[in-house]
Amino acid sequence: MNRIEKVFQNLKESNEKAFVPYIMAGDGGLDTLAEKITFLENAGATAIEIGIPFSDPVADGPVIQQAGIRALQSGTTLREVLAKIREIRPIVHIPLIFMTYMNPIMAYGIGNFIADASKSGVDGLILPDLPAEEEGIIATIAERAGIEIVRLVTLTSPLERIQEIANKGKGFLYAVTVNGITGARKGFNEELGKHLQNVKNVSPIPVLAGFGISEPSHVEEMIQHCDGVIVGSKIIELFESGKLDEIETLIAASKPESIKL
Repeated sequence: MNRIEKVFQNLKESNEKAFVPYIMAGDGGLDTLAEKITFLENAGATAIEIGIPFSDPVADGPVIQQAGIRALQSGTTLREVLAKIREIRPIVHIPLIFMTYMNPIMAYGIGNFIADASKSGVDGLILPDLPAEEEGIIATIAERAGIEIVRLVTLTSPLERIQEIANKGKGFLYAVTVNGITGARKGFNEELGKHLQNVKNVSPIPVLAGFGISEPSHVEEMIQHCDGVIVGSKIIELFESGKLDEIETLIAASKPESIKL
């Protein structure tokens, strides 16, 4: 049982919901990564999703794309991110999950990457361009090293496929809430709540909703139907503008006192 499984077991026992913020490694300089991670942990984040800058991020919207460009322009590399995580891991207690694409991993060497990620204390991987049918190239070696593959399902995924994908995992299932790329939105399809509930009904692991969530009211709405939320573009915007209090407000919206019973 790695940190991801343990933290979700603890949430279940205490009847709490998860909040997973996303940050881009190297945005603002790699030296800011430790500060951002410790701030988010102290603010109550369940885990942290760390983006690896990549030149062709197919799932990312404009805000995350620009964050990735800034990180690349500052010279951020996957090897440097791993080294930085290894440096700060002893002072960080919550799970750290890399969101990346297969190209950087394959360029690094899959076996070498998993070995170094394990040494650095990476707990999970989100790989949006890796189909379930092809995941054998990395999933087995990753999970053997104690690194969980976090799998995604979409609004258009049939329930049978969602169940099949969910049964592969031990951490949590990432339920994409929109048809499209990441980015803040004003609202969601009125059928989304029903969809999330259906996903939760067939998934043996916790279900987290992500993409487009940007307001405390969105967080409060989503946690009525699933086990937590993932927030990316809005977190990046708030860090960039220095509005740390609004990040704390977003995280607080996922806490038990905010849940409408």
